[in-house]
Amino acid sequence: MKRIQKLLQEKKDIFSVYYTAGYPNLDDTMPILNALQKAGCDLVEIGMPFSDPLADGPTIQHSSEQALENGMSINLLFEQIKELRPSITMPIVLMGYINPVFKYGVEAFISKCQEVGVDGVILPDLPFDEYHEKYQTLFEEAGIANTFLITPQTPNERIQLIDANSNGFIYMVSSSAVTGAKSGLSDEQLDYFNRVNSLDLNTPRIIGFGISNQSTFETACQYASGAIVGSAFVKLLKEKGADESAINDFVKDIKRNN
Repeated sequence: MKRIQKLLQEKKDIFSVYYTAGYPNLDDTMPILNALQKAGCDLVEIGMPFSDPLADGPTIQHSSEQALENGMSINLLFEQIKELRPSITMPIVLMGYINPVFKYGVEAFISKCQEVGVDGVILPDLPFDEYHEKYQTLFEEAGIANTFLITPQTPNERIQLIDANSNGFIYMVSSSAVTGAKSGLSDEQLDYFNRVNSLDLNTPRIIGFGISNQSTFETACQYASGAIVGSAFVKLLKEKGADESAINDFVKDIKRNN
């Protein structure tokens, strides 16, 4: 959590990338992570593949299906990243669905995150009330930041409640659609960003969904602390694999003026 807080306090225009563990090949998880750090990425979300990814668009769904076919699991992911520190200095967040975490054991999962140096988790289908009543103390005692998502449909009161119970960043979903690269951000989306900013929240926001190029990244950064690129990067991995040069060019192209 300290790495996340330090990043949020010290840097503007945070560039975050999402990719699925075990994709396109089972052993690509760490090579991709190393390449992203070398390229200048600020924060990485590693996806834990799940068989029923409801909020994911076709690109990330495919990556999840392929990773599972490759043999990826939470156990194997922890094994792959067990020595990521201290060579990886940027914050690392695990993102996925709650069912595999329940199967692994929530306490065991939190403990393992702490052990290997994971800074936070994003579990979109973990209900806030359940987190607050059962797990918040466990996360906080372990120093693992739990990140909540908000959408254009999230009421102001709910956003303020999430803000009061967040210790990392709030994931500001840019639209109600599933994940996927978009060519630009609409006026409706910008109105939503302005509405959230008018609430004067204490927790920094990072915008995700639909961020795919320099233009959408720079626009998102005008309204939040940074932005997350997911589907566009996963598409690159499908085409180029864990090629360090291709990953470097991808990151540099989007971060060109930042």
